[in-house]
Amino acid sequence: MDTAVKKPIKFTYEDYLHFPEDKRYEIIDGEVHMVPSPVPYHQDISWRLELTISTFVEKNGLGKIYHAPLDVVFSETDVVQPDIMFISKERLNIITERNIQGAPDLIVEIISPSSEYKDRVIKRKLYSKYGVKEYWLVDLEKKEVEVMSLKESGLETVKIYQKTDILESLVLKGIKIKLDEIF
Repeated sequence: MDTAVKKPIKFTYEDYLHFPEDKRYEIIDGEVHMVPSPVPYHQDISWRLELTISTFVEKNGLGKIYHAPLDVVFSETDVVQPDIMFISKERLNIITERNIQGAPDLIVEIISPSSEYKDRVIKRKLYSKYGVKEYWLVDLEKKEVEVMSLKESGLETVKIYQKTDILESLVLKGIKIKLDEIF
């Protein structure tokens, strides 16, 4: 009898490049995650938030803003497509012709019921591991944004902003986002 334990298959970025193009995928620790198409409300919030951040970043010459679908390659076995990401002008070298190679300074994920555990737990650990400086979790149901900052122990919650609050960022110093204009 064979007592060898079979190890799960680990997918790489090379495998990922051969996945069908009509679907969105992410690879986290070599495990494939299919990303469902967002609902219209998700897209509305994402667009408003991206427009607000982009306007601020462009006006102040701070760097670049991107949105999904765009690959962020942390390693051969960790490839994600965050909803919105900011890369500071000091780190524009991580932007390649095909993807982002390394950690954006700021990542925004908009939670859906099917992605909540992955966004709150799995991606938080992943983004901590690879050095994302700030992580925003946008909760559509609660109409709130949890802002996390990278500390020695990983990404820690700085503040949870409600719909009536004005969101501020440690990475995008000076930005003030009226969340009642986003939600």
